[in-house]
Amino acid sequence: MSARVPRRSPARISLWVSVVVVAALWTWGAWQRRWIADDGLIVLRTVRNLLAGNGPVFNAGERVESNTSTLWTYLNYVGALIAGPVQLEYVALALALSLSVAGVVLIMLGTARLFAPGLPGGRALLLPAGALVYIAIPPARDFATSGLENGLVLAWIGLLWWMMVAWSQQPRLQRGGPIFTATLAFVAGLSVLVRPELALIGGLALVMMLIAARDWITRLLILVAGGLFPVGYQIFRMGYYGLLFPQTALAKDASGDKWGQGLIYLANFNRPYALWLAALLVIALGAVVVAARRATVAAPPDVRGTSGRLARRIQTPTAVVIFMLVSGLLQAVYWIRQGGDFMHGRVLLTPVFCLLTPVAVIPVVLPDTVTFTRDRATMLAGATVALWLGLVGWWLWAANSPGMGADATRVTYSGIVDERRFYSQATGHAHPLTAADYLDYPRMRAVLTAINNTPDGALLLPSGNYDQWDVVPAYPPPPPPPGVSMDSWRRQIAPHTVFFTNLGMLGMNVGLNVRVIDQIGLANPIAAHTARLEDGRIGHDKNLFPDWAVAEGPWLKEHPYVPPYLDEGWIAEAGVALGCPETDAMLNSIRGPLGIRRFVSNVLHALDFTRYRIDRVPQYELQRCNLPEPPLKGTPYTGLPATGP
Repeated sequence: MSARVPRRSPARISLWVSVVVVAALWTWGAWQRRWIADDGLIVLRTVRNLLAGNGPVFNAGERVESNTSTLWTYLNYVGALIAGPVQLEYVALALALSLSVAGVVLIMLGTARLFAPGLPGGRALLLPAGALVYIAIPPARDFATSGLENGLVLAWIGLLWWMMVAWSQQPRLQRGGPIFTATLAFVAGLSVLVRPELALIGGLALVMMLIAARDWITRLLILVAGGLFPVGYQIFRMGYYGLLFPQTALAKDASGDKWGQGLIYLANFNRPYALWLAALLVIALGAVVVAARRATVAAPPDVRGTSGRLARRIQTPTAVVIFMLVSGLLQAVYWIRQGGDFMHGRVLLTPVFCLLTPVAVIPVVLPDTVTFTRDRATMLAGATVALWLGLVGWWLWAANSPGMGADATRVTYSGIVDERRFYSQATGHAHPLTAADYLDYPRMRAVLTAINNTPDGALLLPSGNYDQWDVVPAYPPPPPPPGVSMDSWRRQIAPHTVFFTNLGMLGMNVGLNVRVIDQIGLANPIAAHTARLEDGRIGHDKNLFPDWAVAEGPWLKEHPYVPPYLDEGWIAEAGVALGCPETDAMLNSIRGPLGIRRFVSNVLHALDFTRYRIDRVPQYELQRCNLPEPPLKGTPYTGLPATGP
């Protein structure tokens, strides 16, 4: 809050009481719903590889970026280095919860600073409003500790908001300077590393700063501070991973659109909590606060100089409020266009947080401190209090909502589930936090048994029986070197690959020498480069046939060694299709040894690799690449009765 407000004023005291109460409620509510999601464990598999010296990859020897948030991955890595023997899951839990709380506190402090000039002598009460709405939403509490980057997103938005408000008051408060400007630009530039789509927020903030800058030296400082780190990492990403963005975005076709599904997702998020009612109350509160502010705050002095009229309007509190509201709307439109997500509410939490930020706290000006008639002051204060009490009533109801009800743990036509409740039910743990907790998920203990029972190596495919896996044996191992026992040799070189959807729980419960891939494309480069299925479940709308996994590995490829539901012809066709020159170049870009030449080549071809698509049906892929059909083995089926010799 501005230094113009006395330290022991009602405004300052009520603000800190509000901050402490909301932070305590938020911490308690998030802790009551603590868990680590399967997708959160995906991040930790990458952290394990970093700690083991394999690089920022999901599978050793394959440069795939399976985590959407670059900064979240490296924060967990640094946290693991500092925490030492502390289990990775608990490091992620502590970071997620701490950042979630920090984000809510920062938006409250930023909004208090916004209102500070309109509180004469600090004779006002600052009450939590938008912050209360956010912490009331059950999915917000779910994803505060999920091991995903949601907490980091809140902390980044909160910090950016607080700094943008301070920046907007800089002409009047005569604060800032090059260090503050560079720091704000750096924070804004981090947006793309927090999550790629947040570039819409960080980029807009940088544009505002560039417009408001009074000289070219300041603009150059903003460009360097805001762009050096993200641009540098982007070059690294292109050279190391051979893509323009994380493979998760490629797997989920982040540039595609599914408006219909997005509207279903929006309705699914709104319905259990009547968010429309909270929106009406918040809008009404905002209108009353604006009316009171216009009555109590004089127009700011006209700061003239080398900057033009647009520059003077950009660096104002009003422009910063509009910036945050526009950012929230852009995020909402982006995710609705994208089709939302399969996790109830998750991706719409960021837009809601942005839209609530300007009213995170609201001032109730005490009537005897204003300069207009007492009746009008009393009316505005009374309206503010009445609306705030209505918001508190909604908060009490929504915070205890049963959510999606009976559909919370069922994958219905919408494809949306309450992810935390789903895994709590499926594992039998109220708070599944560690990889060991997920061993009670169907098939998880069985996969460890299957790996131990195949010392020569195998490809493991999920069977219809939750207690077993279908096994495709590896080629017999070569003879061991002199002096090495066959059993020891087999276990050293035996290849194991597991083909399954739930990469996190699987990847964290097996060794780093076990390759874990999926049919969706989060970790599997072949699946990622297939086309999105129009009617697939949102977030899971790529589906690579397991025949490809058999074809590309050192596995026996004929019956009876492959399960009966796999076709030898498809496997053979997939094997030939993998030799398509474009496919081979794409795979070599992430599997071949990385030197300077390959790094530069990847940078130059990253756009082509990102655009590249293959057909998931092997025969169609052969046609696309103009490759010959493999020779048929055995007698082709003709439908006619067999004849004798």
